[in-house]
Amino acid sequence: MQPDEMALFALINEQGQAWNDNLSMRDQEGWKEHAAFMDALADEKFIVLGGPLKNYSKHRTLLIFNAPDEEAIRTRMAEDPWIRDGMLRILDIYRWEILLGELKK
Repeated sequence: MQPDEMALFALINEQGQAWNDNLSMRDQEGWKEHAAFMDALADEKFIVLGGPLKNYSKHRTLLIFNAPDEEAIRTRMAEDPWIRDGMLRILDIYRWEILLGELKK
């Protein structure tokens, strides 16, 4: 991959120690700040798709990034109020090769 070339990455977040199991996602502390941060990343097209994953015992989200590398994602996500405050933690980041569908490169 060339230095200026972008690739797709899949990131899975999971609730962190500060997550309150008794509250919905939108009722968690700092929701408005987190949502504004994520909306800005989507507006920049840094995040292509994202949302919560269902049927898990813990809250998890899947985010698809258009980024030069994993480090760029980790750097930007470190600015997320929910990552900073322990509401979420990054579980895994994978480079994703799309073979089918509309996002195919």
